[in-house]
Amino acid sequence: MRIIKSSQRLQRIVRQLRKKNKTIGFVPTMGALHEGHLSLIRKAKKENDICLLSIFVNPLQFGPREDFHHYPRPVRSDNLLAKKEKVDIIFHPSGKSMYPSGFLTTVEVAQLSDALCGRSRPGHFRGVTTVVAKLLNIVGPNIMYLGQKDAQQAIILKRMVADLNFPTTIKICPTVREKGGLALSSRNKYLTARHRQQAAILYRSLKEAKGKIKSGERRATAIIRHIRSRIEKMSAGRIDYVACVDARTLVPLQTIRGHVMLALAVKFGEARLIDNIIFKVS
Repeated sequence: MRIIKSSQRLQRIVRQLRKKNKTIGFVPTMGALHEGHLSLIRKAKKENDICLLSIFVNPLQFGPREDFHHYPRPVRSDNLLAKKEKVDIIFHPSGKSMYPSGFLTTVEVAQLSDALCGRSRPGHFRGVTTVVAKLLNIVGPNIMYLGQKDAQQAIILKRMVADLNFPTTIKICPTVREKGGLALSSRNKYLTARHRQQAAILYRSLKEAKGKIKSGERRATAIIRHIRSRIEKMSAGRIDYVACVDARTLVPLQTIRGHVMLALAVKFGEARLIDNIIFKVS
């Protein structure tokens, strides 16, 4: 396993791999690796000649009062986990190398970036799309692997890749969960034992709501009200949003039909947790 910090050096290596007709599977992360990340790595390993993992805590996607300086950075354990999973290359750039003095350019996907998490985290997705555009230019992967837990992010990145003609396929992989249903996240480390137990209601409430839809409920307001009431009754979580939207456009639904995403964001102490489920309704 090679750990590369220079984008120029990585691009030279990638060019050499291309000459040998090697395919590259790419997993972009901010580190603090968990089983969700590892599932993406295994998929990339299985489907490509080379598995390339990036670890970069991207300052552009953090707001001024968010947790950039406290975000977990367990470099040694991340490297050990990656080595155990037989990652071929880790790209671990510095902030100064990614955003040198005088950096002025950003990438933004309009409309999609303003919905859901974009309302409460202005500028967040501009930071995501900017850094991923840079990473795609540096890495030039055949396939990029993302998790469904960050569904809005995945939808936005698929739109960016299509709009800007990146020659990369995006694959969205299932959310990996703890036994109680809580979606794995690097920010779960912020949870107390009590909050972790309570946060299991997030996924349960989504599944219950899906069951109501499958039983015939088509009013989005009723579904949102059910999810909110369950979270408020069963936890001390502070709801940021609960939404029922079109899973491709993120437009809020009034009557539930087509490709549907139920999504939520809830705060437990310092941890802001997101989750979603996506399904089709005839």
